Amino acid sequence: MEQLSGLKPGGPRSAGAIPQRRIPQVWPKDRRLRILSIDGGGIRGIFPSALLAGLERDFTGGHPISDYFDIVTGTSTGGIIGLGLGAGLSAAALRDLYVQRGGEIFPPAGTDRIGRLIGWLRKKRQYIRYSYDQDALRRVLTDTLGDRLLEVSRLRLCIPAFDGRHSEVFVFKTPHHPDYKFDRYEKMVNIGLATAAAPTYFRPLEHGGYILVDGGIWANNPVMLAVIEALTCFDVTWEQIDVLSLGCGNDPFYVTEAQRERGGLIQWRNAIEAAMRLQSLAATNQARLLLGPPAVLRIDAPNFTPRLELDDWQRSVTELLPAAEVAAAKYGNEIRQRFLAVKAEPFVATLAD
Repeated sequence: MEQLSGLKPGGPRSAGAIPQRRIPQVWPKDRRLRILSIDGGGIRGIFPSALLAGLERDFTGGHPISDYFDIVTGTSTGGIIGLGLGAGLSAAALRDLYVQRGGEIFPPAGTDRIGRLIGWLRKKRQYIRYSYDQDALRRVLTDTLGDRLLEVSRLRLCIPAFDGRHSEVFVFKTPHHPDYKFDRYEKMVNIGLATAAAPTYFRPLEHGGYILVDGGIWANNPVMLAVIEALTCFDVTWEQIDVLSLGCGNDPFYVTEAQRERGGLIQWRNAIEAAMRLQSLAATNQARLLLGPPAVLRIDAPNFTPRLELDDWQRSVTELLPAAEVAAAKYGNEIRQRFLAVKAEPFVATLAD
């Protein structure tokens, strides 16, 4: 929801909701509207960043992949990738950032006896403390995004978070509509810290009177945010919209015998995994129902055994980089034809009041 000028700073976001339907902005009838949506997934963001880097290398003639999309939405690690693209970074630079500096955010425990002990203690520690240092994430984001404000983004962005002070959804949006007035002055670094503040991993971001938590709590796959944004902000029909939706892996969730027979909080402690998987499936299916199945191209990272954890930097580098190359080879020509044939019109932020 977007704030109005009379909204008290730090007040509930919903208090500033505009009470009438948004006035759609002009969109040419002969122009497609292309959406890039990127899921959350921790360090497994290596997969979508590497896939985009492969497309950039093979099909854009050196132009950044961001030149070919009209709206980008991303949650958590996907939000960080979206912010990086909006800041003008190439997908290759973002892939390299994950590969080269991911270990600063998620320090590996090691594979020897001491390393295994550290890994075990870290997993136990998360029951009573955050597992990782938010300052490390802040440092990497600051080195990457600097002091850029959201209004300088070269892309229209929608980045979800959750406000724990008022128990409401919270979406940061570039000023791509006249109704959007306040998020334009927010630092990209703060938006990245907010959308990526995954419970048990990082402490929430306390900022501007809000307590901001990872957007994956409610929109780990944010594809419907962008679809609704397109249909409400612009004078487009559903037939004009194309979506490239990228996942970071979607591990299946099966109900165990203990969950079925005994139940209880201990047995169902991982229910959030089911919620995130099913939210993603539902969002993809909703987008396909609304736009037509051919309009939504969904590409997800493969699942691994044992499970690839959201903080396993070493395995993600080893296993997801080649997986992204396989996906780029499999889907590259289709993506080129549907999304990379013509550049998008450059985005210019609406003027501030």
